[in-house]
Amino acid sequence: MIASNEAFGDAKKGAQVFKKCQACHQVGQGAEDRVGPHLNGIFGRRAGLHDGFRYSQDMAMMGNDGLTWTLETLNAYLENPKALVSRTRMNFAGLKDPQDRADILAYLRIFSDNPQNIPEAAPTATPEVVLSQAVLNIEGDPDYGEYLSSECTTCHQTDGGDDGIPSITSWPQEDFVIAMHAYKSKLRPHPVMQMMAGRLSDEEIAALAAYFEGLE
Repeated sequence: MIASNEAFGDAKKGAQVFKKCQACHQVGQGAEDRVGPHLNGIFGRRAGLHDGFRYSQDMAMMGNDGLTWTLETLNAYLENPKALVSRTRMNFAGLKDPQDRADILAYLRIFSDNPQNIPEAAPTATPEVVLSQAVLNIEGDPDYGEYLSSECTTCHQTDGGDDGIPSITSWPQEDFVIAMHAYKSKLRPHPVMQMMAGRLSDEEIAALAAYFEGLE
């Protein structure tokens, strides 16, 4: 049974929260692409594949990997865009208040086809990439990271090249850590990366982050 929009979030309040997005996005009748794509029908849409809009390479890559906009992924993206798409062009720090996110998603849900029938929009408990400050503050050992990096560098280039596979050199350590934990929790869709990240401890992720940040 799909719960009501009120249980999911307050769409009227979401319309007010959406004012923070209106400089770049439109939604509703006559909505068009602007700096960002229009958001009609966003639930169930594959990321980076909206016809006629030019996305960043990373957003298109995530869509090709299978990232689809659902309650879970939209909630994570609105909280911290880089948790899902490392080099997104969306210059937005994120909505930190869970109620603001619930309300804006209830509002956007109105503009998807038959929203009451979209399972992804159901008000369910959703996993998020919520990392404690202790995890984020782990001081990684770059030498240990170099030792661990051999599996990474079978695909990623250490010279910063991104021919077909995105570069991970010079990444800020926090962004790297968040991204790896998003794969580890299966929020980011890529089976190989999910498998690789799932084998790593917090300390090993921190070491890799320190090593790759130091490469230029």
